[in-house]
Amino acid sequence: MGFFLRLVLAGLGWSFGGPLGAIIGYAIGGLFSSNRPRIIRSEVEDTFGNTEEKRDFNVTLLVLSAAVMKADGNVKRSELDYVKRFFLQNFGQERAENYIKMLREILEKEYNLYEVSQQVGRYMDYSSRLQLLHYLFGIANADGAISQEELGVINTISDYMGITNSDFQSVKAMFIKETNSAYKILGVDPSASDEEVKRAYREMAKKNHPDLVSNLGDEVRQAAEKKFQEINAAYETIKKQRGL
Repeated sequence: MGFFLRLVLAGLGWSFGGPLGAIIGYAIGGLFSSNRPRIIRSEVEDTFGNTEEKRDFNVTLLVLSAAVMKADGNVKRSELDYVKRFFLQNFGQERAENYIKMLREILEKEYNLYEVSQQVGRYMDYSSRLQLLHYLFGIANADGAISQEELGVINTISDYMGITNSDFQSVKAMFIKETNSAYKILGVDPSASDEEVKRAYREMAKKNHPDLVSNLGDEVRQAAEKKFQEINAAYETIKKQRGL
């Protein structure tokens, strides 16, 4: 990473360094180097967000997205289109194009998934990590099926980020439907009492509430609302089955 680029990143608040810092520097350098030899701070800021939390989340999302897309050794068009749609819907045309250019740079780079995921677990709050996990499942499911390789990579990322197995299974159940998916989404066994189900719903709703990621911007909050709706739908399904 060039000296000037390091100054820009430091000035923007990207101070976590480590493997993520190296990947970010590589990708941003590739994004801007073909256009001009110097990077203007405002251009980087306009591209990746104007707060540290937004930038960190968005770029981390790209890095982990690349890991899932490469999981089965074949980056599918459906996966790339999913990412494009997500950024286009949430960030607008110009910023989305820059994100996709950056993703292409990251896809060309090899990096240690353990080190990256561990670093995310250290600096990112739990609710944001849950939202990242939900997004990664969405990428894997873009072609209508989640392969064992993709599931394995997502499970690894989740574990290294410090997500509990119960929460991992909850998000997984939102995408891989089984007989007891509603219970898995709430993190309880079908044999749980009505009171245990109600308590599990309150706890799951509390830690997945969209307001917890509102600091990341309206676009991420809107994405979080979809996950929250899945939790509410699971609870309604169980209540209907039990006549509550």
